[in-house]
Amino acid sequence: MTSDLLAESIRHCRSLARRAGQNFYWSFLTLPRPLYREMCVLYAFMRVTDDLGDDERRSVEERLENLAAWRHGLRRMLEGGTGGEGECEKTLPREQTLVLRAVRDLHLRRHLPTELLLDVIDGVASDLTPRRFDTFAQLEHYCYQVAGAVGLCCIRLWGFRGEAAPAHAVDCGTAFQLTNILRDLGEDARRGRLYLPQEDLDRFGCTRGELEQGAGTGFRRLMEFETARAREYYRRGAELFPCLDRSGRTILAAMFRIYGGLLDEIERRNFDVFSRRVELSGWSKFRAALGAWLRPTPVPSP
Repeated sequence: MTSDLLAESIRHCRSLARRAGQNFYWSFLTLPRPLYREMCVLYAFMRVTDDLGDDERRSVEERLENLAAWRHGLRRMLEGGTGGEGECEKTLPREQTLVLRAVRDLHLRRHLPTELLLDVIDGVASDLTPRRFDTFAQLEHYCYQVAGAVGLCCIRLWGFRGEAAPAHAVDCGTAFQLTNILRDLGEDARRGRLYLPQEDLDRFGCTRGELEQGAGTGFRRLMEFETARAREYYRRGAELFPCLDRSGRTILAAMFRIYGGLLDEIERRNFDVFSRRVELSGWSKFRAALGAWLRPTPVPSP
């Protein structure tokens, strides 16, 4: 692969991250340029994977086929050498080949395990049928696929020390994904998706109707419990900070401030995640990134 081809691929990933990144991209602004580029490549891979799963212009069957082609393309690019790249160029859209070319460079230089990237694709593919989780253990496994595996990729880019770091990275991913689930509860309900475990609904006497309307004593007790659970994962994930160098601590601190800020906003609204989307302003995200750069430590949960 020529340097010009790789440079083109990295430019495409940076552009995709700038256009599509909402919460992740703001945290990248705290990074040294080489690590910034690497995080843009990783984000671009995740973005393409999510977009293939979320493309509602296509049937579920078509989306599954496209994800399978993306999965095959990833394997061929990482394991097939020059022939693999040629196959991707023939079978995948050019934009996807650009991303996979940059991912291969990242894979070779940073020793990213192929299995972690495949786990992300599998998690998105599993989302294409209406989701129902009976137990939190099932939800936790899903959180690992779509977020914990990403955390394990991230710490390989940031650099880490200590045998406990990978488990803490998975905890961070679970904290962020639980926050996303609570934020998107209303939108997911309208699409026939319910991520909160049935055992939790039963525990607090929250019916499906109450959950879909965001009303009732059972709903409030359920949301109080789920936000407390998310905060416990933030607490456990915060143990990753001492395992990281400053650059890693800075980006993780920005993510804690941004995702933790979303969780704070959900509580501030008394768990109203139905009337309008819970999100932070661009200024709030900028302050979070700046605050993380000045003080790369987690913000204590209230």
